[in-house]
Amino acid sequence: MATHELVLTRLIDADPMDVYRCWTEPELMKQWFTPRPWTTPVIENDVRPGGTSYVLMRGPEGEEHPNRGVYLEVVPGRKLVTTDAFTEAWVPSEKPFMTAVLTFEPEDGKTRYTAIARHWSAEDKEAHEQMGFHDGWGKATDQMEALLARGI
Repeated sequence: MATHELVLTRLIDADPMDVYRCWTEPELMKQWFTPRPWTTPVIENDVRPGGTSYVLMRGPEGEEHPNRGVYLEVVPGRKLVTTDAFTEAWVPSEKPFMTAVLTFEPEDGKTRYTAIARHWSAEDKEAHEQMGFHDGWGKATDQMEALLARGI
């Protein structure tokens, strides 16, 4: 599966439940989820297995990228698994791209945050890498860390 995966891992100076909250509470997500100058003006989450997720990403020129998905696994404060293979109520999407596996593990009073993007094909993985996975997800994680440092 590694040929289809992109991984970001970081030790974050925050409690695992707070990092989890940054991924599940729309008002927190809006503050960090896309690397600036992009924004996420609309985020709707029903955080439970089978629950839906909708994130609208907006670029600096007004371009919009809506993303719909479904939560597959939810372990509060520890793990989230979501996919764009379904849009809602197990309705298949037109073109599934990836499944995200996010873990929040306690480590020395901090959180070992790992984000794994599992793609349906090596080509999808390569496309995501070329779109700037490492830079984009890294900058977004920097923004999440800054938000956590300010206190949530």
